[in-house]
Amino acid sequence: MCLDVNEQIVDEAIAKGCNLIVSHHPLLFRGLKQISDTDYVQRCVIKAIKHDIVVVSMHTNLDNALDGVNWKIAERLGLKDIAFFAQKMVDGIEGGSGVIGSLSAAMDAKAFVELVKKQFHVECALCNELLQRPVQRVAICGGAGDFLLGDALQQGADAFITGEMHYHQYFGYEQRLQICVIGHYQSEQFTSEIFRDIIERECPGVKTFITEVNTNPIYYI
Repeated sequence: MCLDVNEQIVDEAIAKGCNLIVSHHPLLFRGLKQISDTDYVQRCVIKAIKHDIVVVSMHTNLDNALDGVNWKIAERLGLKDIAFFAQKMVDGIEGGSGVIGSLSAAMDAKAFVELVKKQFHVECALCNELLQRPVQRVAICGGAGDFLLGDALQQGADAFITGEMHYHQYFGYEQRLQICVIGHYQSEQFTSEIFRDIIERECPGVKTFITEVNTNPIYYI
């Protein structure tokens, strides 16, 4: 189980004797017109085929699912009364692009940001100016979530956590919403735990491994 698929991940699967890789981000974001050694995607395909390894990716479906990516973020922050916002129904199944919940007790905005950094092993968070009022109601969208800023405000959120945002989206929310951007990888790094729990529950006896490889391509220097 992993967030991203790269050559190190495929090598790890080979070394562990795995014949299935389950990832959040797909290896193939667009179709391949050739399979050569031109780039890492094609090299991963070749290596996986040679070693009879299947790659299965759960991306936007897990982003929008009950107990999916955003619920995992909320769980790590200890939020209660968690619910979808920006809801959608697909084939009678409820989902949503974001979730919202409440801290057990209101806290100072700076202390809230520090809590988020600690829980997600974040070296630095990108924030707008700190709120001068307590934070308790928290909206979440893992990955790239700035399209939900307006929805978060409508839901009465004090703070909004996401993985990445466009520069100009930071403007206009001063003292209305505490923005806390922690990095795309960081926001979704615990997705593998969701895969593990589902597989171990639904397929008892199947041996599972969460990757030991940090696939974040961004370095903080």
